[in-house]
Amino acid sequence: MARRCTVSGAGPTSGRKYKRRGMVRRKGGAGSKIVGKTLRVIRPNLQRIKIVDENGTVRRVWVSARMIKAGKITKAGKASVKRAAAAQK
Repeated sequence: MARRCTVSGAGPTSGRKYKRRGMVRRKGGAGSKIVGKTLRVIRPNLQRIKIVDENGTVRRVWVSARMIKAGKITKAGKASVKRAAAAQK
């Protein structure tokens, strides 16, 4: 199975890397030219962490760093597992 974020569904995307030559006009040059285009893969910053899902069970899943930073998930630790169990009662 491909690595994807379980929260946002983010996965690898394709893109291009441009090679440029010349000085840009605003710096006094004749202009910048694109002399090469290479295909590349842009991968999300995935971290394998333990989370507490909506059922209260602890699972180890792939989550992007963007979702962790945004606070979209609750990390599983001793305190958060106890809090989740107390919330279900």
